[in-house]
Amino acid sequence: MSSPICKLTVISAILTGLSVLLSLDSVFHDSKNPDIEMLPLDAATGPESIAFDAKGEGPYTGISDGRILKWQGKEHGWLEYAAVHAPHLLSKCRGSQDPNLEHVCGRPLGLRFSDKTGELFVADAYLGLLVVGPDDKFATPIAKQAQGVEFHVTNGLDIDPDSGAVYFTDSSMRFQRRQYISAVIAGDKTGRLMKYDPQSKEVQVLLDSLSFPNGVALSQDGSHLLIVETITCRILRYWLRTPKANTVEVIAQLPGFPDNIKRSPRGGFWVALHSKRTKFVERVLSDPWLCDVLLNSSIDLQRVSSFVNRRSGKASALRLSEDGQVLEVLEGFGGGTMRAISEVEERYGRLWIGSIAMPFVGIYNVTGPA
Repeated sequence: MSSPICKLTVISAILTGLSVLLSLDSVFHDSKNPDIEMLPLDAATGPESIAFDAKGEGPYTGISDGRILKWQGKEHGWLEYAAVHAPHLLSKCRGSQDPNLEHVCGRPLGLRFSDKTGELFVADAYLGLLVVGPDDKFATPIAKQAQGVEFHVTNGLDIDPDSGAVYFTDSSMRFQRRQYISAVIAGDKTGRLMKYDPQSKEVQVLLDSLSFPNGVALSQDGSHLLIVETITCRILRYWLRTPKANTVEVIAQLPGFPDNIKRSPRGGFWVALHSKRTKFVERVLSDPWLCDVLLNSSIDLQRVSSFVNRRSGKASALRLSEDGQVLEVLEGFGGGTMRAISEVEERYGRLWIGSIAMPFVGIYNVTGPA
């Protein structure tokens, strides 16, 4: 099976199969499930991240057309709170679900409010680190590069409530957000963890050579950060203080590809799993030759990933301790309704669930304090 002819036969069969699957994609439909309450979006899709302001209002979420929406309750629905692109692009971008317009309209990913200033900080995949003031309708760029290298996929962020420092990730120096499946197949290791100082306006690179760093979360005591590495399916701990300061360690290996990470009011952190790391995926990613063929094929890898998630992916999330121990597992909630989940934010005894693919924010009831 290791000969070139056999390999070509196998890859030909795989590519043919993928083409057939894509041709069937439109005939499948997700079913509704009563354990998930849905807050449908206005036109666009992909509520990647969830945030609440200092008053507890929200949630706020960024969507595929570059807008940031605020939930006003069932009577009023979603309010257009702000946009990451320029004002003159608002009408052109509103409602867009086209990945090829993301670099124009922006694609807001991580969101977090500063308790000190009331500002909303935004990690936009294409436009860098942005901020929206309490009275602003459009975001202001505050960082687009570090050490002379521009950001390619500004992704997750968290804020130190005491200093106001913003910790954020740039997932890759080679690939853009709409190419994230290619980054996974290529085993990209060019991601960075950074710190933005709101006083000096400077960006410091804390870690580099990371495998698509995604979500980042500050510990309750501010002594360390937990960083998600999507490609390696693991959680890293980076020490900010204590004698271990400026060192990093692996604290958890996960059964799927993780996205964002958020603190839970019941202790620990919620980690959203975008999809499972199946034996088939493991086989593909472990073969450099096969990966190279896929990267150079004409197959739309993003559509393949979306199709596989729709057919076999079940919404999964883990609550981990600060040492990476599993405290709680949620799997299959929402039936076929939820998929490709990107973030779990626990608030008011509920899990507010984001997804890069779905046209709604999901709500799942849990027990515990708000």
